[in-house]
Amino acid sequence: MKLIDGEYCTEVEHTCLREWYDKSNKKTICEEFAPTAKCVGKKVKKRFCIDEFAWPNERGVRAEVMNNFYQAQVKCAAVDKRICTESEWTLSCEGPEMKPFPYGWVRDSTKCNGDQKWDGPDMKKVARRDAKELARLWRGVPNGAQPECKSDFGVEDLPGNTDDVVSNESWSRGGMYGKFESVHTGGPWYKGTRNQCRPKIYTHDEGFYYYFLSFRCCAEADEKPTDPRTPHQQKESEPFSKVEGLARFGVKELRQKLDEKRRTGRCECKEKDTLCKTMCGTLLGPDAKDIDLKAPREREDPPPKKKKRR
Repeated sequence: MKLIDGEYCTEVEHTCLREWYDKSNKKTICEEFAPTAKCVGKKVKKRFCIDEFAWPNERGVRAEVMNNFYQAQVKCAAVDKRICTESEWTLSCEGPEMKPFPYGWVRDSTKCNGDQKWDGPDMKKVARRDAKELARLWRGVPNGAQPECKSDFGVEDLPGNTDDVVSNESWSRGGMYGKFESVHTGGPWYKGTRNQCRPKIYTHDEGFYYYFLSFRCCAEADEKPTDPRTPHQQKESEPFSKVEGLARFGVKELRQKLDEKRRTGRCECKEKDTLCKTMCGTLLGPDAKDIDLKAPREREDPPPKKKKRR
């Protein structure tokens, strides 16, 4: 894990210098920011630890996808950690200078895997966790395969490649930041997605899982005990057993699977036992192939245009 000791700004002002519009995703993408950031919100002191990579936090291993929010919580709890909050993830990515990208001020989809062509997922097959469809859709690379996709805090693979699910600190049912505890951050490998440190998606519920959605764990610093519950769950005094029930497996079961994997190098499941494969992280199947980061990216949209300065 990496120790993060710094100040998180609740609202940062960035100035976009060049942008382009992605027709397929109907989003305007900032290609270059002015090399400075201004904190126009409050500064909050934070000190915590975060996994260097997405779960299972191992270099050379693929980020594990297809876990919902509760399942991610249980997996982090099984290793005495917790799911990260949105501000922890953002601070770890932006670094002390509050950069829009971990590597700087100019967007580069070859540093953090992005701008991959849309491939039309079969949602019915994704929903039932069809191994062949998940393998076909995989456009990721293993943890640590992107040496330049690293923040000033030394945390790797934050935006791009897979999206990450984190805990919503501004959760209020029906509020302006959504009614779900789960928040998506970073942006996946597709063209026209955010692939930045700060932007977030608040519209997916806690039961949502996807073929490019991963997570990483955090923990308290200085050997302080780590509560596996989210800030909201702690506030409401919810027992972690409720999380385990919603995940459909508990910490004890998951630890047994992790131990089996460590001892034998395998995690055995019956062919149609998708819950077991979710615990083992083997849903992608043997046919999934990592993409070539050196392959050229296709861009059908016009080149970035300079914004007029006022």
